[in-house]
Amino acid sequence: MNRGEFSFKRYRKYIIPLLLLAAVTEGAAIVCGATFEKLEDGLTKGIVFFRFMSPPDWPAFSEMLQPAFQSIMIAFLGTVFGTLLSIVFAMLASSNLAPGWVRNTARFLIGLERSIPEIVILLLLIAAFGLGPMPGIIALALGCIGMLGKLLADTIEELDPVMMDAMESVGANKMQIIVFGVLPQIMPNLISYSLFRLEINIRLSVILGAVGAGGIGYELDYSFNMLQYHRAFTALLVIIAMVFGTERLSYMLRKNIKMEGALK
Repeated sequence: MNRGEFSFKRYRKYIIPLLLLAAVTEGAAIVCGATFEKLEDGLTKGIVFFRFMSPPDWPAFSEMLQPAFQSIMIAFLGTVFGTLLSIVFAMLASSNLAPGWVRNTARFLIGLERSIPEIVILLLLIAAFGLGPMPGIIALALGCIGMLGKLLADTIEELDPVMMDAMESVGANKMQIIVFGVLPQIMPNLISYSLFRLEINIRLSVILGAVGAGGIGYELDYSFNMLQYHRAFTALLVIIAMVFGTERLSYMLRKNIKMEGALK
């Protein structure tokens, strides 16, 4: 057996999947009409458009601070209320805390929420509440359930059952087991997951704001619609600073939580 034949047999299991992936990618590109010519044309137009936006409208910077703060508060409130809702759903979706039919129903609702994007939820809520931060907060809170509810439910199911059995053997009821046994153990994960979800909600608040929830996303969308490209560039810079700052803060807090958990 020569070296070339040996190499072909060794990597044959990778060649066929790669060829299939290439074929599927080519088919998808044809269906979507994605071509390198369109990519090149779009990049060229993007560079020209960026020149229209430069330089930023620096005097408008102070006007962007209040909408940016509003977007952060929308994300914060949505995360807080969403975390509380997620804790409830996580308890109901845990096999070691809830009966089978309750767990299956809760898991189904959590999965159903994950299948509905936050922007669709917002559009439905706007019909009920009108434009403004309120539907954005509710949309983000409901959006937390699909992610945090599943993560927390899985965390609860991985807890040591000996602790729960010991508490139950000395007469603790279900609520006491949850408050004094379950919540203290999942608290580090709960805080870490919530901070990570806050990062996501900060970005989502910008998107939802452009649709009608207010905040800095509305300012960006309004500036583009009014052809105020220099002002839009300023809003974009504020969004980048806002998202980057909250992500770094969240990362440091989550890192400290992990270090404290490791020390314990």
